[in-house]
Amino acid sequence: MPENADGAQITGLQITDVIDGDGLTAEAGQEVVVHYTGWLYDPEQPENKGEKFDSSVDRGDPFSFPLGAGRVIRGWDEGFAGMRIGGKRVLVIPPDMGYGARGAGGVIPPHATLMFEVELLDIK
Repeated sequence: MPENADGAQITGLQITDVIDGDGLTAEAGQEVVVHYTGWLYDPEQPENKGEKFDSSVDRGDPFSFPLGAGRVIRGWDEGFAGMRIGGKRVLVIPPDMGYGARGAGGVIPPHATLMFEVELLDIK
Protein backbone atom coordinates (compact mmCIF):
# COMPACT_ATOMS: atom_id res chain seq x y z
CA MET A 1 0.00 0.00 0.00
CA PRO A 2 1.53 3.38 -0.99
CA GLU A 3 2.35 5.89 1.70
CA ASN A 4 2.11 9.66 1.73
CA ALA A 5 5.04 11.94 2.55
CA ASP A 6 4.40 11.45 6.28
CA GLY A 7 4.65 7.66 5.93
CA ALA A 8 0.92 7.08 6.44
CA GLN A 9 -0.80 4.60 4.13
CA ILE A 10 -3.09 6.06 1.47
CA THR A 11 -6.38 4.24 1.93
CA GLY A 12 -8.93 6.82 0.79
CA LEU A 13 -9.36 9.63 -1.69
CA GLN A 14 -7.27 12.69 -0.81
CA ILE A 15 -8.48 16.06 -2.09
CA THR A 16 -6.44 19.24 -1.85
CA ASP A 17 -8.02 22.45 -3.13
CA VAL A 18 -5.36 24.59 -4.83
CA ILE A 19 -7.74 27.27 -6.13
CA ASP A 20 -11.35 27.64 -5.00
CA GLY A 21 -13.47 28.41 -8.03
CA ASP A 22 -16.18 31.05 -7.96
CA GLY A 23 -18.60 29.60 -10.50
CA LEU A 24 -21.37 27.03 -10.29
CA THR A 25 -20.85 23.94 -8.13
CA ALA A 26 -20.54 20.50 -9.77
CA GLU A 27 -23.18 17.99 -8.70
CA ALA A 28 -24.00 14.42 -9.68
CA GLY A 29 -26.00 14.22 -12.90
CA GLN A 30 -24.33 17.24 -14.51
CA GLU A 31 -21.99 17.11 -17.50
CA VAL A 32 -18.67 18.58 -16.37
CA VAL A 33 -15.85 19.85 -18.60
CA VAL A 34 -12.39 19.44 -17.09
CA HIS A 35 -8.68 19.66 -17.72
CA TYR A 36 -6.42 17.13 -16.02
CA THR A 37 -2.90 15.81 -15.82
CA GLY A 38 -2.29 12.38 -14.29
CA TRP A 39 0.81 10.84 -12.77
CA LEU A 40 1.60 7.59 -11.03
CA TYR A 41 1.90 8.51 -7.36
CA ASP A 42 5.50 8.16 -6.19
CA PRO A 43 6.43 9.52 -2.73
CA GLU A 44 10.12 9.36 -3.66
CA GLN A 45 9.73 11.93 -6.47
CA PRO A 46 9.36 15.72 -6.16
CA GLU A 47 5.72 16.61 -5.34
CA ASN A 48 5.03 12.82 -5.32
CA LYS A 49 4.76 12.92 -9.12
CA GLY A 50 5.98 9.72 -10.74
CA GLU A 51 5.58 8.99 -14.43
CA LYS A 52 3.03 11.20 -16.23
CA PHE A 53 0.55 8.98 -18.08
CA ASP A 54 -2.02 11.38 -19.54
CA SER A 55 -2.84 15.07 -19.85
CA SER A 56 -5.74 16.87 -21.49
CA VAL A 57 -3.76 20.07 -20.87
CA ASP A 58 -0.86 18.84 -23.02
CA ARG A 59 -3.31 17.94 -25.80
CA GLY A 60 -5.23 21.22 -25.47
CA ASP A 61 -8.42 19.14 -25.45
CA PRO A 62 -10.70 19.35 -22.37
CA PHE A 63 -12.55 16.19 -21.32
CA SER A 64 -16.25 16.06 -20.45
CA PHE A 65 -18.20 13.40 -18.58
CA PRO A 66 -21.46 12.99 -16.63
CA LEU A 67 -20.53 13.40 -12.96
CA GLY A 68 -21.56 10.51 -10.71
CA ALA A 69 -22.63 8.22 -13.55
CA GLY A 70 -19.77 5.73 -13.21
CA ARG A 71 -18.30 6.57 -16.64
CA VAL A 72 -14.93 7.46 -15.09
CA ILE A 73 -12.97 6.06 -12.17
CA ARG A 74 -14.66 6.44 -8.78
CA GLY A 75 -11.93 8.81 -7.56
CA TRP A 76 -12.98 11.25 -10.28
CA ASP A 77 -16.73 10.93 -9.62
CA GLU A 78 -16.09 11.73 -5.95
CA GLY A 79 -13.14 14.09 -6.47
CA PHE A 80 -14.93 16.52 -8.79
CA ALA A 81 -18.17 16.59 -6.74
CA GLY A 82 -18.61 19.91 -4.95
CA MET A 83 -15.96 21.65 -7.04
CA ARG A 84 -16.76 25.08 -8.44
CA ILE A 85 -16.06 26.30 -11.98
CA GLY A 86 -12.58 27.82 -12.05
CA GLY A 87 -11.39 25.60 -9.22
CA LYS A 88 -8.24 23.51 -9.24
CA ARG A 89 -7.57 20.45 -7.09
CA VAL A 90 -5.01 17.76 -6.55
CA LEU A 91 -6.54 14.30 -6.22
CA VAL A 92 -4.60 11.36 -4.81
CA ILE A 93 -6.60 8.27 -5.70
CA PRO A 94 -5.97 4.86 -4.11
CA PRO A 95 -6.13 1.77 -6.35
CA ASP A 96 -9.64 0.73 -5.27
CA MET A 97 -10.98 4.10 -6.47
CA GLY A 98 -8.83 4.04 -9.63
CA TYR A 99 -8.06 1.11 -11.91
CA GLY A 100 -7.55 -1.50 -9.17
CA ALA A 101 -5.99 -4.87 -9.93
CA ARG A 102 -6.46 -4.56 -13.69
CA GLY A 103 -4.49 -1.36 -14.31
CA ALA A 104 -5.15 0.42 -17.61
CA GLY A 105 -3.85 0.14 -21.14
CA GLY A 106 -0.34 -0.93 -20.25
CA VAL A 107 0.25 2.60 -18.95
CA ILE A 108 -1.14 2.29 -15.42
CA PRO A 109 0.11 -0.81 -13.61
CA PRO A 110 -2.13 -2.94 -11.37
CA HIS A 111 -2.73 -1.58 -7.85
CA ALA A 112 -1.39 1.89 -8.75
CA THR A 113 -2.12 4.96 -6.65
CA LEU A 114 -2.78 7.90 -8.97
CA MET A 115 -2.25 11.63 -8.65
CA PHE A 116 -4.17 14.15 -10.74
CA GLU A 117 -4.08 17.92 -11.03
CA VAL A 118 -7.59 18.82 -12.17
CA GLU A 119 -9.45 21.97 -13.14
CA LEU A 120 -13.21 22.40 -13.54
CA LEU A 121 -13.72 24.48 -16.69
CA ASP A 122 -17.49 24.34 -17.21
CA ILE A 123 -20.76 22.62 -16.32
CA LYS A 124 -23.21 21.86 -19.12
